[in-house]
This record gives sequence, structure tokens and C-alpha cells, in this order.
Amino acid sequence: MPGTALILGPTGRFGRNAHMAFCEAGWRVRLFDRSRDDLWDAAWGADVVVNGWNPPYQHWARDLPGQTARIIEVAQAIGATVLIPANVYPYGESAPDLLTASTPHAATNTLGRLRTEMEAAYAASGVRTILLRAGDFIDTEPSGNWFDKIMTPRLKRGSFTYPGPLDRPHAWAFLPDVARSAVALAEQRKSLPRFADIPFAGYTLTGTELHAALEQAWGGRLALKPMPWWSLRLAAPALPMARHIVEMSYLWRMPHRLDPAPLADLLPAFRPTPLIEALSSAIEHQIDPDQPVTRRRLCRGKAQPV
Repeated sequence: MPGTALILGPTGRFGRNAHMAFCEAGWRVRLFDRSRDDLWDAAWGADVVVNGWNPPYQHWARDLPGQTARIIEVAQAIGATVLIPANVYPYGESAPDLLTASTPHAATNTLGRLRTEMEAAYAASGVRTILLRAGDFIDTEPSGNWFDKIMTPRLKRGSFTYPGPLDRPHAWAFLPDVARSAVALAEQRKSLPRFADIPFAGYTLTGTELHAALEQAWGGRLALKPMPWWSLRLAAPALPMARHIVEMSYLWRMPHRLDPAPLADLLPAFRPTPLIEALSSAIEHQIDPDQPVTRRRLCRGKAQPV
């Protein structure tokens, strides 16, 4: 049943899509503005707090613990559910290829440990929490993710860059689909476990399969080019962001997919966007730069002021 959702990070990739999805599902939506809003005032009366805050990698150690503590404190006080777009980082480099809610969180690297600690804090707090865990995002407009920043910016030059071996299954998620499923889970939040860790399977694709699908969406041949990791490794000692990107490079070598069964049980009527349609939407801006603005920027309803 629709209620009131507070979106933290509404201009970020997940926050923007969550705003659209909650609004279109008939929820009252509040958009948090860090420059002027107070979290306590903004959250009061909200049924769901969507944590779309995602600081740059180099600021995770500084920012994540404090953000987590603040959100937990507020959610406890008002009895709200916290909805978090989770990732596969906590599993670590030695994880099995099928990632489930019971797969151990065994990451030993910095970013994996920080995400593990964040999730553990929510689990220990007693706050009703929904983790919707997905792979790499495919968005409807450029948002600085792997797909649009590294892999597809040179499509008009006839090339596609892939960061890893072409034969390893890799988890992908179309953001509008993730946001739609997040809304559907929020609407049944009271029947879920108090701490619900739910995988979002999305698309599992090898590099070869993604390349072929992208050529179909693009409508032509695309030369396949490997990503030059050596340049990031050279920059890593001086650039913290580059160092953390290299730290997570194992995900392109490690075969992995997310368990589809839990979400299918909870949302049997949910239908993901067909892959070619999702990819076409993601690269549309390269053909018509105005299209993402006219089609995705505005919600049919109106966001509530905080």
C-alpha cells in the first residue's frame, strides 16, 4: 500500500530512479536536499527511507559509518523502514558463482569490509531494513557507472570496451527494474523479515554475450577493445579513486550471478525489461541527446517539499 517515502540522494543514479518509481506507484515522495534539509525534520512521518547516499569510494571510510548511524537513529525513532540498494562487495573474491542471502560475507578488501560493516550495523539495530542486492547498474542516462563511463562512451566511433575476460558471467541490473522491485518490496515491508536481504538477479552475461546484445541494440558492428587496466594501476599510488577501482577489479575476473528465487517468490508478477530494450534505453542518449530528459527526468506526480 502506498505511503510516504523519503529519498536520500535523489539526484544519484539509484535515488533518481527510486523517485520515479515511488512517484509513479502513487507514493508521496520527499526529496532530501543536503544543502538545506535536516534529516530529522525530513524523515518525520515517512514510512520508508530510501538510502541513495553513495559517497565516492575514497570517502567511504570517512562517511559511511556516520551516515549509517544517523539513518539508523532516525529510522528507529520514527519506526520507518530503510531501503538500501546493496551490492556484491561483501562476498569477497573467493565467493561462489551463485550469490545468495546465505553466502558468507568474507570480503577482506577495504570497500568490501566497509559495506559488510554497514549492513551488519543495520542488522544489529533492529530497524526494519530491506537490502535489494544487485550487480552493476545499467541506467537510462549517463550516471558515471561502469556501463556508460567506461564501456560505451565510444559507440559512435564503433567500439565497445570490456574490463575483463570475455567468458566470465557477470551480474547486471537495469535501474528502472531495480527501482520498480524496490517499490513493490516496500509495499509488503511488514510481511518481510525485519532484516531482509533480497538478491536482484537482473541479467547474468559474459562479456561475449553483452557485446553481442549491445551490437543488436546499437544496430551495427562494434569493435571489442580490452580496458587498459595498466593506466589505472600506474595512477593508483597517487589517486585514491583509481586505487579503489583497481581494488574491485576482481569482480570482472570472478564468475558470479545473483539468486533469482527469493525475488520471484516475493514478486511473482514482476517482469524484468527485456535485455535489448534495456540496452537500447541505456544508449539512446548517444543517438538523441535530448531523449533521456524528455522521457525519464519528470515524474507524473509531484514530490512533496521537505
